[in-house]
Amino acid sequence: MVDTTVRVIKVEQHGDASVLKSVNIPRPTFRPDQVLVKVVYSGVNYLDVIEREGSHPSPPPVDGGSTRATPFIPGHEASGEIVEVGSEAQHGFKVGDRVAFIGIDTYAQYVAVNTVNLAKLPDHVSLADGAAFLLQGLTAVGLVRQGYTVQKGDWIVIHAAAGGVGLLATQLARHLGAHVIGTVSTEEKALLAKAAGAEHVVLINDGYAALEKKVNELTHGQGVHAVLDSVGQASFESSLNIVRRLGTLVLYGHASGIIPPFLLVRLSGKNVKVTMTDLDNYITTREEFDELYGELAEYLDKGQLKIDIHKVYSFDEVQQAHLDLQGRKTTGKLLIKIA
Repeated sequence: MVDTTVRVIKVEQHGDASVLKSVNIPRPTFRPDQVLVKVVYSGVNYLDVIEREGSHPSPPPVDGGSTRATPFIPGHEASGEIVEVGSEAQHGFKVGDRVAFIGIDTYAQYVAVNTVNLAKLPDHVSLADGAAFLLQGLTAVGLVRQGYTVQKGDWIVIHAAAGGVGLLATQLARHLGAHVIGTVSTEEKALLAKAAGAEHVVLINDGYAALEKKVNELTHGQGVHAVLDSVGQASFESSLNIVRRLGTLVLYGHASGIIPPFLLVRLSGKNVKVTMTDLDNYITTREEFDELYGELAEYLDKGQLKIDIHKVYSFDEVQQAHLDLQGRKTTGKLLIKIA
C-alpha cells in the first residue's frame, strides 16, 4: 500500500533545538524530471543548525535575510532507494536503485530529488556510508582541487580538522603531499586529526594565538600556502595573519558567525587571495557533479579516504543530534536513521 502521509522533521519557527518537531505531512509530489526517494539515512551538517537558528544566513544573501523562511524541513543530503521515476527523468536512474543525493528537505521519509546531484551507490557501499560521504566528501575534494589546488610540499592549515569535512580534507591534503596543521578543540579530537594525517595539531580553546605561533615556527616566518576555514568570524583574522605572501584563504563556512566587512586593500600587503566557496556552485551541471564525484569515488575505492561516522541517531533523537553538534561533542559524521 502506498503511504499517503509521511513523517518529517519540521521547523515552524527559528530557534534552539526544541523547534525541531516530528509531524506528518502529505506524501510529496515530484516533477516529471525528478525521482522520488524513500530515505533511509539523512546526514546532519552544521548548515542545518545555522538554518534552524536563523541567526545568520548561510550562504549570506545580498539582502542579509535568512536563506530559509519558516516553516521548512531541514537537511541537505540523504541516502535511500528510488521508489518512483518521473517520465522525463534523465541519467538512467530506475526504481530500486540505491542512491545518495544532495538536495533539500532531507529530514523526511520521502524526498523528491533532482537527478543532477544524485549518485547511484555501488553494491559495496552501504546506505549509511552513502549518506555520510557525499556532501562532505564532495566539499573536501572541491576545497583541495578548486578552492586551492594542493601541491606536494605545501603547508596547509585546516580549521576544525576533526569535523566531518575537516577529517576528509586532512586525509586528502596529506595524500596529495601537503604538510597539514589542524586546529581542534579537545585532546580527543587532536588524536583523530593526527590519525587522519595532520602532522601538527593546535588546540584553540584559548584563541588562535597558539596557532599563529606554531605556524611561524614551522614555516620559519613565511606562513602557510593555504588555510581552509569553516569557522568564520572567530578565526578570520588569524587565518589572514598566517597566510604567506601569494597564499590563499579558502572560506567555506561560518560556524562562529559571519565575517564582518573588511577593506580589500589589506590583502595587498601579501597579495593574498581570499575566496568564499559553496559546493553548490561546483556542481551546477551533471558533468560537474560527475567529475567531482568520480574523483571522490576513486579515493574511496582505493582506500585513500576513510569515512568516520560518529553516531547514528534515531528519528526521535534529532534534537539531541543538533545539541551534540553545537556543543562540539562530535567528530566525523552524524546521521539520522529515517527508516
